[in-house]
Amino acid sequence: MNEQWLTLAGRRLVPVVQGGMGIGISAHRLAGTVAKHNGMGTIASIDLRHHHPDLLARIDCMHGSHSAADIKAAIEAVNLIALDREVRAAKSIAGGNGLIAVNVMKAVSAHASLVRQACESGADAIVMGAGLPLDLPELTASHPHVALIPILSDSRGVSLILRKWMKKGRLPDAIVIEHPGHAGGHLGASRVDELGDARFSFDRVLDECREIYASLGIEWTRVPLIVAGGIHRHEQVRQWLDKGAAGVQLGTAFAVTEESDAHPAFKEVLASARPEDIAEFTSVAGLPARAVLTPWLKKYLSRQPALQAKAKVRQCLEGFDCLQACGLRDGVARIGQFCIDLKLAQAVRGDVARGLFFRGRDPLPFGERIRPVADLMRYLLTGVLPAELAGAGASGVSGVAGSTAGGVAAEARSAMRLSKNAASSGSFTVRSN
Repeated sequence: MNEQWLTLAGRRLVPVVQGGMGIGISAHRLAGTVAKHNGMGTIASIDLRHHHPDLLARIDCMHGSHSAADIKAAIEAVNLIALDREVRAAKSIAGGNGLIAVNVMKAVSAHASLVRQACESGADAIVMGAGLPLDLPELTASHPHVALIPILSDSRGVSLILRKWMKKGRLPDAIVIEHPGHAGGHLGASRVDELGDARFSFDRVLDECREIYASLGIEWTRVPLIVAGGIHRHEQVRQWLDKGAAGVQLGTAFAVTEESDAHPAFKEVLASARPEDIAEFTSVAGLPARAVLTPWLKKYLSRQPALQAKAKVRQCLEGFDCLQACGLRDGVARIGQFCIDLKLAQAVRGDVARGLFFRGRDPLPFGERIRPVADLMRYLLTGVLPAELAGAGASGVSGVAGSTAGGVAAEARSAMRLSKNAASSGSFTVRSN
């Protein structure tokens, strides 16, 4: 049996990655705990001031006495302070284990300053999606040891990034392949009706990337591919590792763990959502998105045509201008007409009536149960369920494998085991034939 590790930034990690989720869902507590268990934990960089009351207070006291430009500059400044705090706190929790990454959306106005701050604060990796990160090598040039990880959805994007970056003398340290038909949040397709396109199939992307790597003279293991979207069972982890992926990334499953930085009500909304409660729509960023049909989202979608008909250029409602292009602020009628910063901030605080709750489409490993990160990683890597859930079957653990959950765990125990040296530090590794 051969150990299967994800090698990033010179470190051997377990092949389970926690995706970045903002605003504030994956902050220092979640990312640090995942890294503590020898995984890659990811802090979402956008608007982290919401986890720091003292930083929020600095902005609140400026309203009515400072210009809009001053307030915007102050918001950007406190968010850099918040990011620094979160990275350092996450690394403290990790205790030297795993890897701490920072996710920065290319679509965010302050993406360049967030990347630089993350590097200066000691992040081990920068993950960038929501746009092509063509300038990421330049932004991180003074921090050559920071791993760079683009998020893409098809082989065309992979080919473009590899060719552009090779001209700059840099290769990605890994690439996340996110399937827009399954993932939550902002999605890597042009339109909602493209989310299920065959070009996003993991099988197809992996096969086409093998051809691209060969044509460019890149060894298959030189730029590991991490598949993301729809992963919720141990069987799937083994399946994609066997087919050539170097790792898997999950978001929603980590968002509902005990250590997630979100409010308990946020976790309950995601964990209790049924398939018919999940909706796809176009965000104010102009990208397709997937979220839970909460009261606000239901009302918004019913009013969307009327709101789009009245679209006009206006000032940013939050005085933040968080996005480079915003449908509401810029009066772009064909895309979303709401303040995404406000709605995501309400969600992380647990405001079920008014918040926007991003979620993936697929079931969760432990159904509606909120479990520790350690339980989730152990199940994904070994197939071993928590003792109190192992005998629950289909009626007790939705989405694990239904009535075959016990069989999955039994099969997995014979094919995988805990790594002795990883277990000694509280982490796990996957082994397969």
